[in-house]
Amino acid sequence: ALLPALLLLLLLLGLAALAAVLATVLLSLPSYDIPPGVNQPAKLRLVLAVLLGTAALGRILEKTGLCNQITFGRYVRQGRKLGVDPKLFIQDLRFNKVPVRVYQPKATSDGRRRALIFFHGGGWVFGSLDTYEKVCRYLSRESGSVVVSVQYRLAPEHKYPAAYEDCLNATIHFMKNAEHYGVDPANVTVCGDSAGGNLAAAVSQTLAGRSDLPSLCAQVLIYPGLQALDFNLPSYQQNRGVPLLFRERAAFFALQYLNGHALHMQEVLEGSHIPPDMRLKYRKWVSPDHIPEKFKIRGVKPRKSTDFIAEVYETVKSFCEPNLCPLLAEDAVVQQLPESFILTCEYDVLRDDGLLYKKRLEDNGVPVTWYHLEDGFHGIISLYDYCGLSFPSGKRGLDSVVNFLKSL
Repeated sequence: ALLPALLLLLLLLGLAALAAVLATVLLSLPSYDIPPGVNQPAKLRLVLAVLLGTAALGRILEKTGLCNQITFGRYVRQGRKLGVDPKLFIQDLRFNKVPVRVYQPKATSDGRRRALIFFHGGGWVFGSLDTYEKVCRYLSRESGSVVVSVQYRLAPEHKYPAAYEDCLNATIHFMKNAEHYGVDPANVTVCGDSAGGNLAAAVSQTLAGRSDLPSLCAQVLIYPGLQALDFNLPSYQQNRGVPLLFRERAAFFALQYLNGHALHMQEVLEGSHIPPDMRLKYRKWVSPDHIPEKFKIRGVKPRKSTDFIAEVYETVKSFCEPNLCPLLAEDAVVQQLPESFILTCEYDVLRDDGLLYKKRLEDNGVPVTWYHLEDGFHGIISLYDYCGLSFPSGKRGLDSVVNFLKSL
C-alpha cells in the first residue's frame, strides 16, 4: 500500500511543480489586447490561447532539457500535407537545391499560365510548405496560376542572408525554366506574407533592372515587415499587445534572423541601435510624419530620445541593408519595381511598414493596389480556414490577392 501512495505523492508533486512553472511562464509572456474592432474576437482569443499554451509548454520543455522551444513551436505549427486535390497537380521538387512545392491547375488553359512564387511567413523562424498548404492551394485554384511555394532555410540555425538567398535562387531558377511548367515568363509574380513579404520585396528589388531575366510582372506583399529601424511607429504603439504579433516578438524575430539570437532586444525596441546621423538620413522614408493622420486616431506618443549605443549598432548594422530592410532601398531601385499589391491590417504592428512602402512606391511612379482590412490582425490570411475556425476577413484578404492576380 505504501508504493501506490508514494507514486501518487510523486505525481501530485510533479503536477504542482509543472503548474508552478506554467504559471511563471504565462506571467512572463507579453500582455495582450484584443481591440473592439478586431475581426472575430472570440475566435481570436481561442487561437491566442492555443499559441500562448504552446509557448508556455515550449518554455517548460526547454527548461527541463527535453526539447528546444523553437523546435517545439515548429512541430506544433507544422501543419500537415493534405490529400489529393482533384483540381491541382502537386509535386515536391528542388530549385537550385532549395525545396519547393509546385501547384499546377489540371484544367486546360487557352495559353501559357501566370505564376506566383510564394514565400511563407513565420518570422523567418517558423513556417513550412505544409503550414501554408491550404493558402497555396487556394491561390492556385482560384486564380488559375501555377504556384511555387518555397521552403527557405530558417533562423536561428541559418542566419541572414540564408532565407533571402534561397528565395532569390529559387525564383531565378523558376524564371529560367518557366515555360517547362506552361508559364509565361513575362507573367511571374513574387508574393509573401509577413517575413515572406519581406523576402518578396527584397527579391523583387534585387531582380529589378536585370537584363538577363524577364522582368517580374508584379509583387504581392501581405502585411510585410520591411524595416527594423523604428519599433515605435504608430502601429507599433497602437497594436503592441494585439495578437498574433506582439511588438516584442517582431523585434525578437528580426534579431533571430539577423544574428541567430535576440540579445540587445530592449535596446533595439528603444531605438538605441541606430546612429543619429543615419536615423536622420532615413527619416525621409521611415517616420510617423509619412503615416496618414487617420491612422493616428487611436493615439500616438512622440518618440522618446534615447542614447545611441555604438556596441549595439555593431551587432545589428545589417539592419541598414535593403536586402534585409527593403524600405531603405534607394529611389533608383524603387523606380524599377513592378506593379505592386500591398495588403495591410489595422490591428497589426507591421501596418505602417506597408503604408510607408506604399508611399515610397507611389512617389516613385510604381502602380500600387492597396487593400486594407479595417478589422484585420496580423496573420489573418493564414487563418482563413484554420482547424475548423473561419475568419471571413482573412478570406476577403485572400480573395483580394486572387482578384489582383487575375487582373494582371
